[in-house]
Amino acid sequence: MGKEKKVTFALCFGNRGFMPGELILEARREMAEAVAKAGYDYIIMDEQATRYGAVETRDEGRLYHDWLKKHEGEYIGVIFCQPIFVDENGAINALRDAGVPILIQAYPDETGKMDFQHRRDAYCGKFSVTDVFTQCKVPFTVMKPHVVHPLSDDFGQNLRDFAAVCRVVNGMKRFTIGAIGARTTAFKTVRYDEIALEKYGVTVESFDLSELIFKVQNLNAKDERVSAKIIRLQNYTNCSAVPDEKMAMLAKISVIIDEYIETYHLDAMTLRCWNDMETILRVCPCVLLSELNDRGIVASCEIDLCSAITMRAVSLASEQPTTVLDWNNNYGDDENKVILFHCGPVAQSLMTEKGTVTEHKMFAKNDPDSGWGCNEGRIRAFPMTFANCQTKDGKLIAYVSEGEFTDDSIEDGFFGCGGVAKINGLQDKLIKLARGGFKHHTSVGVGHLKNVIEEAFCTYLGYDMVSIG
Repeated sequence: MGKEKKVTFALCFGNRGFMPGELILEARREMAEAVAKAGYDYIIMDEQATRYGAVETRDEGRLYHDWLKKHEGEYIGVIFCQPIFVDENGAINALRDAGVPILIQAYPDETGKMDFQHRRDAYCGKFSVTDVFTQCKVPFTVMKPHVVHPLSDDFGQNLRDFAAVCRVVNGMKRFTIGAIGARTTAFKTVRYDEIALEKYGVTVESFDLSELIFKVQNLNAKDERVSAKIIRLQNYTNCSAVPDEKMAMLAKISVIIDEYIETYHLDAMTLRCWNDMETILRVCPCVLLSELNDRGIVASCEIDLCSAITMRAVSLASEQPTTVLDWNNNYGDDENKVILFHCGPVAQSLMTEKGTVTEHKMFAKNDPDSGWGCNEGRIRAFPMTFANCQTKDGKLIAYVSEGEFTDDSIEDGFFGCGGVAKINGLQDKLIKLARGGFKHHTSVGVGHLKNVIEEAFCTYLGYDMVSIG
């Protein structure tokens, strides 16, 4: 999954006249170095624009405010640096309309440099700024440790986490998700409220599955897009057992899905994957969703649109593909392990090796030759974040937690794509999910990102969070 463009931060520095101003000039150099070292870009107001290139007075704050507005769209977050105990008046005037996440950083004092010429007092001053921001309802991010030097390893991690928060907020505050097909009739568990989602900036575009089927049936199998898609799928995974006519049908469906994505500018999608496609088109689209997720286009199955929302969030945070899985099986007697599974929409990059496209065993049981399209395999070991959401009473309610996929084996007879996840306190978490009315699906992604997702959802996007531990 390719990165879109380099994360860029706007840098802002505070001042207070009777504190040692030369520390601000030093901070400008060190903060710029820290951001560049972490692999990000930055924009910074000219040093000559104000005293030391920082903000203290209301007028200086207004000057920075206007500079920030002039560069709107060039940055996805602001780092407000406090080299000293800064003046909150300049800070709030500068950033009250930033409209993006704001990381508030404060310098530590150094033992042996506590005289007036060197003492910073930013430990205390940080509260002065966060208090006023809270009064003015300006959202901000604070991280541990309370004070931290920009060139330290701790701040390097702060930057990586803040960049992830910014990516999630920037990608989630307004986006479009396509729902191709009605809710799978058997699953009331995947119901959602479009109007509630719109309130959170999530626009749903809904399409009748009959339209997709019509388009597929009228697409010439000799169309060059179909030929290219067959090659793409054959290179993507092991399709050697798939009959030629089934391969052509899968390719045609993929071409039409791409048309929907392009025409309606979809950032994510969910698909009614059974059982109309199997009955009418005689294929199962699992592998197509797998390939979409590996392309960086979030795609969930079974019209589980809410899972696609949390898939998108985790994918933005990790910059890697995500997937949606069933809470499917216990793993022997280990109460902290669970087999997470789906038929085959798991992104190839999350698997131990290339999958194998097979006929879906559940459909083949009663209707042979109707289910070609599962991408079977095993999920590889990696640290894992899992999350999901629901709409209820006009609110978007989410949970997020962490675990890890292990390299524990699953017997060969287990069909589809599954993996063993170890989640500490799993049984208590499952009780909370059940009592919270959450579905039998969860979305998973690479890395431990609980704090990042919670910060983005709670502080900036306004989601309600259910704590499951």
